[in-house]
Amino acid sequence: MREFGIRPNRDLGQNFLVDSNILDVIGRAAELTEDDVVLEVGGGLGVLSEYLAERTKHVHVVELDRGLQPALESALDPHPNTTLHMGDAVKLDLTTLDPPPTKVVANLPYGVAATVIIQTIELESVQLWVAMVQKEVGQRFAAAASTPAYGVPSVLAQLACDVKVIRKVPRGVFHPVPNVDSVLVGLKRHSPAPPQSLKTLVQHGFAHRRKALARSLALAPNPPEHIRDRTREALEALGHPADARAESLSPAQWRALWEKLCL
Repeated sequence: MREFGIRPNRDLGQNFLVDSNILDVIGRAAELTEDDVVLEVGGGLGVLSEYLAERTKHVHVVELDRGLQPALESALDPHPNTTLHMGDAVKLDLTTLDPPPTKVVANLPYGVAATVIIQTIELESVQLWVAMVQKEVGQRFAAAASTPAYGVPSVLAQLACDVKVIRKVPRGVFHPVPNVDSVLVGLKRHSPAPPQSLKTLVQHGFAHRRKALARSLALAPNPPEHIRDRTREALEALGHPADARAESLSPAQWRALWEKLCL
C-alpha cells in the first residue's frame, strides 16, 4: 500500500485481505484444482489473486477501483494465467469471460456481495462459490425457512445451490479492520439458476413480509389475473394454510407454488 500510495476507500467497502494465513483455509474450502477457472470479484491488492493463480488454470480478477490497477498489475504480471478486468462486476457481462469460470472465490466488497452471488448463479459454468462476506449476508444466504434471516437471497440461492456458512473470519485478516464480523460462505450448485418468472414470484412474495403471501402477490405491479385466489388455492393444495406468509415456504415449496400457478 505504501509502494503504490493506496488508501482503502470505505465508500467502496474496501477491507483488503492482508493475512496470508487465511488463504489455505479458502483454498481448501474451494477445493482448488489445476483445471479450475476462477472468478475473483474485488481483487484488492492481489493477495488472494496470486494464491489462486499459483493453483488453478486461470483467474479472472474484476476490480472497480482504478486506483488499485497498478498494484494489481504488479501482482498479476508474473502470472500469465490471469486476466484483469477493470470495471463494476454488477454491470459487466460476465457471460463473455473466456475461459468461462467454474468457481467464484473472492473477498467480496460488502456493498455488492449479495448481488454478485445472485448474479453469478446465472453463470451456468460456475459450480462452486467460496466468498468472504459480512456475517449477516452469509447468514441470510444459508437461512432456513421460518427463521428471521430467511428471505429473497436465501430462496434464490438455495433453489440452485446447497449453501452453508463455513466459518467465521477473524477481523484481523483485513486492513483496515472492519467494524463488522465476516464469514466464509460456501455454495455448491445442484440445479440451474431459477427462471426469471420464479425469481419475480419470490421477490414479489417477500415484498410485504407482514402480509399473507397471496395478498403480497396481489399488491405487486401488474399482478396476474385472480392471483390472490389462485395463490390461496395453490397453497392449500400444497398443504399450507391459505394465509401462509412468504417466509414459511422452503425453496422447494416456492418452486412447487410457481409450478402450480403456471407463471
